[in-house]
Amino acid sequence: MATTAVPASGKPVKTWFGHPGGLVVLFLTEMWERFSFYGMRAILTLFLATELTDGGFGMDDVAAASLYAIYNSMVYFMALPGGWIADRILGTRRSVLWGGIIIALGHYSLAFSARSMFYLGLVLIVLGTGLLKPNISAMVGELYDKHPELHESRRDAGFTLFYLGINLGAFFAPLLTGIFAARNDWHVAFGIAAVGMTIAVIQYVLGSRRLEGVGLKAHKPLLAHERNKILKIAGIVLAVIVILLAVDVAAGTFKADHVKNALTILALVVPALYFIMMFRDRTLTHQERSRVSAYVWIFIGATLFWMIYDQAGSLVNLFTNEKVDRTVGSFEIPTAWFQSVNPVLILLLAPVFAWMWTKLDRRQPATPVKFSLALLGIGLSFLVMGAAGAAAARGLISPWWIVLVYLIQTCAELLLSPVGLSVTTKLAPLRYASQVMGLWFLATAAGNALNTWVTPLSGKLSDAAYYGSLGLLAIIVGVCFWFGARRIGQLMSGVH
Repeated sequence: MATTAVPASGKPVKTWFGHPGGLVVLFLTEMWERFSFYGMRAILTLFLATELTDGGFGMDDVAAASLYAIYNSMVYFMALPGGWIADRILGTRRSVLWGGIIIALGHYSLAFSARSMFYLGLVLIVLGTGLLKPNISAMVGELYDKHPELHESRRDAGFTLFYLGINLGAFFAPLLTGIFAARNDWHVAFGIAAVGMTIAVIQYVLGSRRLEGVGLKAHKPLLAHERNKILKIAGIVLAVIVILLAVDVAAGTFKADHVKNALTILALVVPALYFIMMFRDRTLTHQERSRVSAYVWIFIGATLFWMIYDQAGSLVNLFTNEKVDRTVGSFEIPTAWFQSVNPVLILLLAPVFAWMWTKLDRRQPATPVKFSLALLGIGLSFLVMGAAGAAAARGLISPWWIVLVYLIQTCAELLLSPVGLSVTTKLAPLRYASQVMGLWFLATAAGNALNTWVTPLSGKLSDAAYYGSLGLLAIIVGVCFWFGARRIGQLMSGVH
């Protein structure tokens, strides 16, 4: 619903339900981008593991899950350089636009049958998402900065609407792409994701006038000497990569796993280097150093959480496809439809959690305790998966097993994801505020990177042993967080 408001500039602008009019543009862009991302995510491992005769790549489950893990890891890893490019070179407006175009090209590439085009598509989606994902969220915040006349609660409500867009896209996409995937019309399914991203780009361009000049310039443009230095470093890094790759190929030892392992190590080493850099900064106050120490534990907990949680799109998805009775009468539920369970539960439960925290007010658990509960929850979900695996050894199991797993995981996610995002902004030293926000994305990248080494264990263990072991690991770490919550709270130095 469009109305008008008078911001600090004195010029009337159209609003959307009392919010800046540009919010609807960003809402729709993010909704369609997430539609394309989750639509493809829901069918990726299924496609990789499907036999060649049915149009897939014929990979075994372990290889498919491993490729999915490194792809997912790089999607979140690239948020860090994507944010840097926006801050120093393009500005958030152009970063989101180019990111959207590159993502669309990536999805169109997936629609071709050639393997080379498929892998090119994955690379393009990774690069484009790195440009778009962190910067569109930043634009929402910048849009409200243009309207100081709006109360802070209006900004919070705006981000809630934005989050609604994410989950709407994530809910509807698997329902649509899943229909064609079930018919083995894989490239039509990937094409649907491409169309979604194209719609996102078109409406973003058409609605750009409503963005009130947000993101047109880089916040801290590169100076000439900085640009030359970065180009030199980038050239050296590229040369080293090319030389190592050439030597590997010339020696006849090259394997795709070498690239996968290199990217895995990169996703684990970079956050470690960031923490080392901050700890070595002698300008940090005692309080800031203490808070960074606390954030190390937050990061470790989040990494383990996402390592388990994101297997929903890989091994749990394949388990659902192969070992769950999806027949209702004469209709067989497409496997990808189960990927819509989490977003619909988020839409239903997020308001309940928000109401609960408001009701509890100062009596609500501290952040380390919430992290403890989240880890206990994600561990419990995999214990349920272990029990489902044991039951599946005797035949197909009820789909309610999978729904129960996703319900527990959604509750755990609501305890960790928004809380972790909030505490990241509070614990970050001022001079590292943007970089520490990037570290939050790197926790997801690191968790998925670990899955390239963890998920192969599923090929050596029974389902009950694999899922049960990871579930117990998460529960043990959750218990450690519970007993260490007071100490972590002390390190947080006043941050709740």
